[in-house]
Amino acid sequence: MDPVVVLVLCLSCLLLLSLWRQSSGRRKLPPGPTPLPIIGNILQLGVKNIKKCFRNVSTLYDSAVSCQGKTNASPCDPTFILGCAPCNVICSIIFQNRFDYKDQNFLNLMEKFNENFRIQGSLWILICNTFPSILDYFPGIHNKLFKNIASLRSYITEKIKEHQESLDINNPRDFIDCFLIKMEQEKHIQQSEFTIENLISTVSDLFIAGTETTSTTLRYGLLLLLKHPEVRAKVQEEIDRVVGRHRSPCMQDRSFMPYTDAVVHEVQRYIDLVPNSAPHAVTRDIKFRNYLIPKGTTIFPSLTSVLHDDKEFPNPEMFDPGHFLDESGNFKKSDYFMPFSTGKRICVGEGLARMELFLFLITILQNFNLKSLVDPKDLDTTPPNSRSLSLPPSYRICFIPV
Repeated sequence: MDPVVVLVLCLSCLLLLSLWRQSSGRRKLPPGPTPLPIIGNILQLGVKNIKKCFRNVSTLYDSAVSCQGKTNASPCDPTFILGCAPCNVICSIIFQNRFDYKDQNFLNLMEKFNENFRIQGSLWILICNTFPSILDYFPGIHNKLFKNIASLRSYITEKIKEHQESLDINNPRDFIDCFLIKMEQEKHIQQSEFTIENLISTVSDLFIAGTETTSTTLRYGLLLLLKHPEVRAKVQEEIDRVVGRHRSPCMQDRSFMPYTDAVVHEVQRYIDLVPNSAPHAVTRDIKFRNYLIPKGTTIFPSLTSVLHDDKEFPNPEMFDPGHFLDESGNFKKSDYFMPFSTGKRICVGEGLARMELFLFLITILQNFNLKSLVDPKDLDTTPPNSRSLSLPPSYRICFIPV
């Protein structure tokens, strides 16, 4: 055989072998620049300043700090990135899985959550909540809301089927597994509440209630910190003193950070995210203060009336962490603090949400300085509408690494 042909065949085999080894091996490796066949990344390293080259590569592919944090100090709308983190927390609890921020299924979920939250803050949805009988007879954006919810339920149903096929009752992996195990234990109980339909509804509720509410509160909170740089400076001083720069914050830190704790509470009080709470229905005739509320009446508990009570919170329309501090600077609890509603129907995710808000906010301020594109005095913190949801106005922000 011609030596040239043999050489070409050998080189071709080496090339194919190299491509196969790279494609199989890279499945287990962290993300990085695509290597060339045989020679790998040698041309991308450079020979004059290898340390600088590795630093540039790490900057490009360090998803923990640079890519996800939150944009190389360039102005950005924080809506997407602040929605991803709480959503992945819920995903970890429900699916024992977190998504890459470029995963298409994850992006589809985020798009539907964002759209539904905008729809729920509209005047039309307030009308629909007040007169639910019109839903079946009038066109409107509520149909888009229902379509998105149906799509989410379909996705959840597929995930449940996957869990059923791989379920190990002795080794539950997540919320769905625990629910399925309970279903199996109560399969002979006729009136058991552990059913597939209830599982789908519960997971759907966890997603809807546990993602956008936390995300919106964080987004609103950062806007308020931009508006009030003196508050932001005090929080960062407390972070430096208690947590420092070399470890992640934990919930045990909260008892040593009264000012930061007060700021988180004041953000929730001030923004009054769900002014009238979620609509409830009276299950039986109720006598209330000499009035009779008939069974079936829709009730909207006014959270604004307590969160903005001027006797408990002087100047309630002002953002002031002092509302939750005593004269000595210690954190002061208030029975009027009920952004998660109250009673038997209080938000089931209150504990998780409060942990997320505290830890996310500290982590952001521990690693970044916040910069507004306009003078803080010119920032508008008034929500575009004050109907069923208090959403923050759109804004752009720069996250500058500390």
